[in-house]
Amino acid sequence: MRHSAIILATLALALATLGSAHARQDDIDINRLTGSLNQLASDPSLGAYAQAEQARARDAINRLAQAGSRERPHALYLAERRVDLAKTAAQVQDAQVKLTQLDREHDQILLDNSRRDAELARRELERQRLQYQLAQEEAARLQAQGLEYSQAADQARAEADRAKKLAAAQSKVARAAKRQAELAAQAAKALRSQMESADKPSATDAKPSGQHR
Repeated sequence: MRHSAIILATLALALATLGSAHARQDDIDINRLTGSLNQLASDPSLGAYAQAEQARARDAINRLAQAGSRERPHALYLAERRVDLAKTAAQVQDAQVKLTQLDREHDQILLDNSRRDAELARRELERQRLQYQLAQEEAARLQAQGLEYSQAADQARAEADRAKKLAAAQSKVARAAKRQAELAAQAAKALRSQMESADKPSATDAKPSGQHR
């Protein structure tokens, strides 16, 4: 009897020690998973994401804490997978938000570039419009100036023609006056000749009167 009692006491002590070891192991796993989940929740970048997954992970840790020795391995596996899933989901959501932000920044950059290109194109178009307007004004000025030159040339040609006609008329008048002067000179010469002939005494008149018998 005494020997049996010793055996039973030894078995009870071993079971108690084993139970205590399992309890300590449970506490270690629960503390590890809880700490990992708390670290995720307090992370300034990831803590706000995957709230549903974090809640499921805490439920899985609570079920692990309440699980018996038989259910514990499965409950531990589920709790670890839930914690890992919460971390992964938070990282994925953070990446998606950052990607969305990058897309927005890229779109904003494209929009700014488009606006800048549009402004440059507008300025270039305005410069070309002004240049075209100046070219038109210069062409109109040159055309008007050319018209003035053409009119001045026509006027100069007309004046030259009139001067030429006037010179021709004056030359004709001068020739006529010269001819008239020559005719007048010839007439005056002839008249003087006639007058000189009339003033000379004839041969009969020149003899003395005493010679008549």
